[in-house]
Amino acid sequence: MLMTNPRAVRTAYPDDLKALLNLAQAQQSRRWLAGWDGLTPGATPLRDLPGLARQLGVARLAVKDESVRSPLGSFKALGAPIALVRQLLRLHPGFDPARLLAGAYGEALQGYTAISATDGNHGRGLAAACRSVGCRCVIVLHAQVSAEREAAIAAYGAQIVRIAGDYDASVEEAARLARANGWQVISDTSYAGYEDIPRDVMQGYAILALEVAEQTAGQPPFTHVIVQGGVGGLAAGLFSALWEQQGAARPHLLVVEPRQADCLLQSAIQGRPARATGSVDSVMAGLACGETSPLAWRFLQPSVDAFMTIEDAQAVQAMQTLAAGGAGDIPIVAGESGAAGLAALQALHADPAAAQATHLDGHARVLLINTEGATAPAVYRELVGESAQAVRQRQAAWSSQ
Repeated sequence: MLMTNPRAVRTAYPDDLKALLNLAQAQQSRRWLAGWDGLTPGATPLRDLPGLARQLGVARLAVKDESVRSPLGSFKALGAPIALVRQLLRLHPGFDPARLLAGAYGEALQGYTAISATDGNHGRGLAAACRSVGCRCVIVLHAQVSAEREAAIAAYGAQIVRIAGDYDASVEEAARLARANGWQVISDTSYAGYEDIPRDVMQGYAILALEVAEQTAGQPPFTHVIVQGGVGGLAAGLFSALWEQQGAARPHLLVVEPRQADCLLQSAIQGRPARATGSVDSVMAGLACGETSPLAWRFLQPSVDAFMTIEDAQAVQAMQTLAAGGAGDIPIVAGESGAAGLAALQALHADPAAAQATHLDGHARVLLINTEGATAPAVYRELVGESAQAVRQRQAAWSSQ
């Protein structure tokens, strides 16, 4: 389903939004994270796919490959760690951010506990950051999070709490445990009375826009950016930065989410943060969110030009397309959620009316974000038909040509 957004505006970036998310803070976050050993040094690759661009009838198609952002395998390595740092600096203004991530204040933080709900990647990022700074971490997992993802989080020393409900129930349980134990929630999902930390998480995601601007300097800007939904944090962080960078000339911004986890689409329909109408359970585990983040919605309602949903099978097909590296393109390891942007573009190409509504034509220059690699390797192998390692080997061979 596709819905163009009648509330989207093309103006300079509004001052009230700039007071919350801005490029200066994103640059600061980037500097603070630069020395953290949990990240791969430098910017993630911006991979051009000219063969696929021709097939899909656009002038340029590029993928920002967050699968190699860090050993964590996703863009979430930019969000939870910087939010944890900023929260600890509020409590301890004398701490040095770089030394904090290097564990210099571990003794002082032994009694501090950070907690969050997660579909997998955010919890892994928070657990890694907590281990680095020397504090305790508790992660709440809902019923649909795989044992494989649980093990990846636990490997960083986090205590795991399992609940029987869905993602939104895990958010509520994390908040309850925090209140009962004096712990601190570090989440990208905002709710009444809880906005500062989700804002910090989203600010970390804006680093992607800084890197893309540097990687495309001197080139024609992208006309379209398609980003995965979830609760809206990534889209808000990235789109706010693009809006501040380009003002009224910003790209066409599209958000994609699973059909059964359509909270952002429903928010667009209702004109306010809303809940999903489906079961929420999706193969796109990182996007299986039932309720929109109200803070993120403040940025998305005026900036997103179109909201759309896709089926699980379309995401799987997009994973396979990227892994195959057909038409001479470089193979890319994209997880279930990571491939959602391409799935959306493929769906738009197959529907001429939808392509026209979103201004996708032969002049379009499209940016996608591969938000995750094979964060659940067994699931990846089952869905793609080969291991992520095999795809990486072909990617290396392609790069050496």
